Amino acid sequence: MEILKVSSNSNPNKVAGAIAGALGKNSMVELQAIGAGAVNQAVKAVVIANRFLGEQGKKLFMVPGFIDIEVDGKVRTGMSIKVYLDEKK
Repeated sequence: MEILKVSSNSNPNKVAGAIAGALGKNSMVELQAIGAGAVNQAVKAVVIANRFLGEQGKKLFMVPGFIDIEVDGKVRTGMSIKVYLDEKK
C-alpha cells in the first residue's frame, strides 16, 4: 500500500495522477491530510482520479477515517482516505 501525504498547497491534478499510478501497482492507496484545506485537496484529487479512471472503464471508491500523525514531536489528528478500485466493474 502506498501512502500519499496531501497538503493544502497540493495540486489536485498531480495527486490524482499519483493515485492512478499507485492503483496501477497496488489495490489500494491511502491519502493522509491534516486540516480542512488539505482534506479539500485530497477529496478533489479522488474525484479527478475517478473521472480519469472512469474513462478507462474503472471505478473508484473511498473510505474516510481519522488517524493520529506525529508532526514535529506532537500528535495531530488527520484524515485518512483509503482509495480502492471497484473490483466488481
